Amino acid sequence: MNHKTLQIHPKDNVLVALQDLKAGENISFSGNDIILKDDVPAKHKFAINDLIKGAQVFMYGGIVGKALSTISSGGVLSTQNVTHEAEDFGEKTGDYLWDAPDISKFKDKTFMGFHRPDGQVGTGNYWLVIPMVFCENRNVDIIKDAFIEELGFGKPNPFKKMVREMASLYKSGQSRSFDTVSVETLVEKTEDRLFENIDGIKFLNHQVGCGGTRTDSQALCALIAGYINNPNVAGATILSLGCQNAQSSFMEEKLRLINPDFKKPLIILEQQVEGTEQQMLTRAIKETFVGMAEANTQSRESAPLSKLVVGLECGGSDGFSGISANPAVGYAADLVVALGGTAILSEFPELCGVEQELINRCVSDEKAERFSSLMRLYAAAAEASGSGFDMNPSPGNIKDGLITDAMKSSGAAKKGGTSPVTDVLDYGEYVNTPGLNLLCTPGNDVESTTAMAGAGANVILFTTGLGTPTGNPVTPVIKVSSNHKLAERMPDIIDINTGFVISGEKNIQQMGEEILEKVIKVASGEEKSKAMKLGQDDFIPWKRGVSL
Repeated sequence: MNHKTLQIHPKDNVLVALQDLKAGENISFSGNDIILKDDVPAKHKFAINDLIKGAQVFMYGGIVGKALSTISSGGVLSTQNVTHEAEDFGEKTGDYLWDAPDISKFKDKTFMGFHRPDGQVGTGNYWLVIPMVFCENRNVDIIKDAFIEELGFGKPNPFKKMVREMASLYKSGQSRSFDTVSVETLVEKTEDRLFENIDGIKFLNHQVGCGGTRTDSQALCALIAGYINNPNVAGATILSLGCQNAQSSFMEEKLRLINPDFKKPLIILEQQVEGTEQQMLTRAIKETFVGMAEANTQSRESAPLSKLVVGLECGGSDGFSGISANPAVGYAADLVVALGGTAILSEFPELCGVEQELINRCVSDEKAERFSSLMRLYAAAAEASGSGFDMNPSPGNIKDGLITDAMKSSGAAKKGGTSPVTDVLDYGEYVNTPGLNLLCTPGNDVESTTAMAGAGANVILFTTGLGTPTGNPVTPVIKVSSNHKLAERMPDIIDINTGFVISGEKNIQQMGEEILEKVIKVASGEEKSKAMKLGQDDFIPWKRGVSL
């Protein structure tokens, strides 16, 4: 990689600008001189040779767009001269041979986790309080208010003192002095928690469970069942109204399908049966306290890295994501798989254009056919609702060089590394096969991370080029920056900076190994990810067919 431009694949007919380039600048490439016709911001692409109207644009060795008008050699690609186009896909072809990475550095390493009766190992030990329907959100909040501070799980809010000072100035008629008010640095409380072996009690409010489609309610039941079964969860309290579509009995049925021998503490209360609100809340709080006391008897023990289930996510992507952060995470995922562990690649709208590659990587025709079917059904549903995968890139993506969905997808898929696809899951299904699993979710960051935790992920790697505060209530989310500027600008959310790949100081293998080392520390409870420190507990069930 030189310091100015990069051709990602020999078949590509565009170069990526690694730094801001000016119109008229001479770029030497493959023995030829390319005179830039336009300013090319870092992360954007320009044509190597003339691209006539209708010509296909190639990146990562595949089709990522089509020229809407002739683009001269040295001309920058934009939404005005390029539109989305992707390769079609069909049946699985050939036998996939995987060149697994060297795992000698990690084969004898372990992490300290919570061993569950079913053989899963958690990277945390959380108690959940979840409503079956939005009608119970207020009761969940009441329980939260009762527990958080008293059990030592509260987080300081430095902005309270700031508002108090501003209110005092306002009362004294000194509103113009607001600029003198500053916020204190966030410092975590240091007092001991009552339950020292419990990492937190999490409250998962949501807006579904009734009034929508039966499909969404059933999907919610499956999602909640997955969260209860997640190895990071010690036990759960479920609040049901009673008359809603998302019946707790259906959730229990889903839970039995996932784990017929489920043995964790599980409290299910139905308000229309319990009587008054006070009666239900009194019982919920007492039984939850007893359940947490039981969960507190568990402690961390050594576990092989084969017990890692790593979710792979990207959000706020930029033109460097597919060059640095995503392939580095992909290498870490390959290491986990080679060690006998599991990786989950989701965000199906962001696999558009790379379907055939993933189909060919499937371990069987059956898995390949299921992936193909889920992709086509999802695409058709999106188009029927007036959208399409081609509408996926956000304004931020486009501004930073990802101008078509196929261009975005080709880079996003790199998070999945190169290992064989061992299983294909629909939304709400739970991982039970080691290796790389494909999970049908939207590209929406929170809906996707929510689904991966519900599928059993005990840690999530999340790449970003623009910055995003997304986290998860029960599964640690580790943020990976694609570039130096983001890591320097938003150090409060970034855990690892792969911008060193862009600057040429490190390679993908080095960064991938560094990422896995960070995973081991977080999984062992030695370190908290930035999302955990900030209390970023995002939970949004997918209203299927609406989100991209």
